Amino acid sequence: MDAQLIAFTGVAAGMVALPGADFTVVVRNALASRTAGLATALGVAGGLLVHTALAVAGLAAVLVTMPVLFRTVQLLGGAYVLYLGISALYAIRRRVSEEGREPDRAPGPEEPEGFGRALRQGFLTNALNPKAPVLFLSLLPQFVPDGQRPLPRTLLLAALVVALALVWFSALALLVDRLGRWLRRPRTARAIEGGSGVALTGLGLALVTGPLLR
Repeated sequence: MDAQLIAFTGVAAGMVALPGADFTVVVRNALASRTAGLATALGVAGGLLVHTALAVAGLAAVLVTMPVLFRTVQLLGGAYVLYLGISALYAIRRRVSEEGREPDRAPGPEEPEGFGRALRQGFLTNALNPKAPVLFLSLLPQFVPDGQRPLPRTLLLAALVVALALVWFSALALLVDRLGRWLRRPRTARAIEGGSGVALTGLGLALVTGPLLR
């Protein structure tokens, strides 16, 4: 039994399950529809695939040691998360205005425009996460046993992270959809989407205005 692999699976599962921008975007889109939620989950896993591939290839080390490049990724990621947050808050304001004109109409969260857009939101939210290169670069080598070739092992670990992310975020999307009748009640949906918008806006602002994450 590979004790290191088991330990890595536990660490990676905890890391994937930590609430962040990816969690928030999956929940928000899953409230709109099961398809949007699952597409977002697939995009999140794809974003993780980028980071794990960079770590395996050693390119993450270049990113981490070049402050200008790293800061650029940080600003791009922050700007995109900020855009998602502001868009969510604007959508709530617009729907509240529409409900005021049409009291009998009680729409839930707006669905992203098609599978592709939800997929892209999940992918970019994770692919532009500036913390991920540092995390994977520092984490993966610790679980390569002495005397074992690093490339096959890190490929296995990277694949495991992506698989865990796909399972977790897909399960999250399905759970939100399962609870949809309650979660999509107008007041509840607005509260959740409002909280998502505030959380995403706060995360985006922290990345854009904060110090270099190292």
